Amino acid sequence: MRASGILYPISSLPSRFGIGSFSREAYEFVDFLREAGQSYWQVLPFGPTGYGDSPYQSFSTFAGNPYFISLEDLVEEGLLKEEECEGAFWGSDPEYVDYGALYENRFRVLWTAYSRFRGSELENGDYREFVSREAYWLEDYCLFMALKQENGGKPWSEWTDIYRNRDKKAMTMIGEVLGETVGFFRFQQYEFMRQWKKLHTYANKNGVKIIGDIPIYVAFDSADTWAHPGQYRFDDKNIPTEVAGCPPDAFSATGQLWGNPIYDWEAMKKNGYSWWISRIRRSLEFYDVIRVDHFRGFDEYYAIPFGDETAENGKWEKGPGMDLFEAVRAELGDVAIIAEDLGYITPSVRELLKTSGYPGMKVLQFAFDESEQSVYLSYRHEPNSVVYTGTHDNMTTRGWIESISDHDRDYARRYINSIYTDYGQFTWDFIREAFRSVSDLCIVPIQDFLVKGNEARMNAPSSAMGNWQWRVTPHFLTEELAKSIYEMTKLYGRLPVKLPEPADEAASEDPAEAGPEAPGEAAGTER
Repeated sequence: MRASGILYPISSLPSRFGIGSFSREAYEFVDFLREAGQSYWQVLPFGPTGYGDSPYQSFSTFAGNPYFISLEDLVEEGLLKEEECEGAFWGSDPEYVDYGALYENRFRVLWTAYSRFRGSELENGDYREFVSREAYWLEDYCLFMALKQENGGKPWSEWTDIYRNRDKKAMTMIGEVLGETVGFFRFQQYEFMRQWKKLHTYANKNGVKIIGDIPIYVAFDSADTWAHPGQYRFDDKNIPTEVAGCPPDAFSATGQLWGNPIYDWEAMKKNGYSWWISRIRRSLEFYDVIRVDHFRGFDEYYAIPFGDETAENGKWEKGPGMDLFEAVRAELGDVAIIAEDLGYITPSVRELLKTSGYPGMKVLQFAFDESEQSVYLSYRHEPNSVVYTGTHDNMTTRGWIESISDHDRDYARRYINSIYTDYGQFTWDFIREAFRSVSDLCIVPIQDFLVKGNEARMNAPSSAMGNWQWRVTPHFLTEELAKSIYEMTKLYGRLPVKLPEPADEAASEDPAEAGPEAPGEAAGTER
C-alpha cells in the first residue's frame, strides 16, 4: 500500500525550553500530519546523548533521552512550578539547540521535579510496575549513569578497576551509597516513557505510525558495553581489540574510523542473539517501524585494529546474515523493518536484503551525477522500498540544488521536468518526483517542505561541530502547507485508505488553530 510521511526529529520541534520535547508542539505536529494526509512520522534514535550530541553515540540503546521530557507536563503533574522552568537559560536562538545550556540546566530542573516525586503517591503504582518491567536494562543503565556522574563524566574505561569490571561487592555498595542518584535516573526514564507512550498512542489514534532508527553499533562509553562486555571483541581487561569503520575510498583516502566496538557475533550466536532480541523488543516500545542503520554490516563488517589512527589497516569480516534476523523473527514475529542499505552494496548484501524481505532505501539526491545511470533514479526503483529526497545525513534538498555542479543541476531539472530556475519551486518539483516514485513509502525531511537551505542541515558526517542543532521556529507549520502536502499526497495515491477522525488529546484542552500560509519559505500565521 502506497503511503508517505515526514522525517522530523523530536529535538527539532519548537518548544519553550531549548529543545523539542513531548510537549504540546509534538501533538500539534501529529495534527499537522493528519491534516496533510501523512501516515508516518520518522524520528532519530531516542537514546541519551553524550559528548558530540549525536543520537547515534548514546549512553544506552535501551534508554530514552531525558531532554525530551516535557517540562510543561511535569508542571501539570505538580512536580515543577512554571517559574522554575522559565527561570533557567535554555539558549538564545530558537532555531538552534544550545546543548551546553541544556546540560547545565535541564538536569537541575529535573532534579527539582524528582525531589517532589520521591515519597509522593506518584512513586507507587505505575512507577513501580515500570521499574520492575524494565529492570533487565534499567538498573544497569541507572547505575552506569550514577557512576559516570560520580567519576566526573569520565568514560567507564577510566574508572577504578572494581567499577570498570563490575565487582559484585562494589556494585552492591555503590548502589546503596548512590541510591538517590540511581533513583533520579530511574525517574527520568519513567517520565520519558510515560510521556512518550501518551504521545505515541495519540499518533496511532490519528492514523500516524512512528518510524525510528536503531544504529547498528553502540557507543564504547555506554551502559551496553559496560554491562555486557562479553558481547563485544574485548580483551581480558575489557578494552576493544577492534573497532568499526569504513575502508578508504574515493571520498576518503584513509577511510572512516568510527571507533564503535565490534560485536562478538560468535558469542551472540551461542546465546541465541538474546541481546539483539532484547534490543529490538525494547525498540518496539518506542516505534512501530524500525529503520536499521548500516544494514550492510550484518552481511560483512569492517574491523579496524584498536588504537589505529586511520581505517587503512582494517579488514572485512563476515557478519551474522539471516541467522540473526531468523532468530528475531522466531522470537518476535514479523517486525516491521526498513534496511538502510546505502553506500557500496555488494551482491551478497543485495541477496541478504532480498532474502529478508525488508524494504531498502532510495535517496533521490544520489540519483543525479555525471554517469546519468545511478541506481537511485526513480525509474529504477521497486515497490518494496522507501524513497527519500534526502536523509538526516544529507544536505537539505535546496542546499543540495544550490551546491551541485551545473551538469547535475541541469540533469536533475531535465529529468524531473522542472521549468523553474527558482530554487524554491525546484525543491517542490524534486519532492514531487519522490512522491510519484513506485516505492511503496515516501519520506521527506521537514526541511524540504519548508524549502530550507543548508543552514537547516541536521548532520554533516565529516564535521564534528554544529550538528544535531537545527529546529523549526514556532508557528511555522500552517494549514496552507498541510493542504499543499495533502494535495500532492492525494495526486500520487499515497493517502490513507480511510482518513482517521481527529483523536482526543488527553494532554490539552483547546486544540491549536492554523492560519493560512503558502508552501515554501515564508512563515505564516500562528498555529
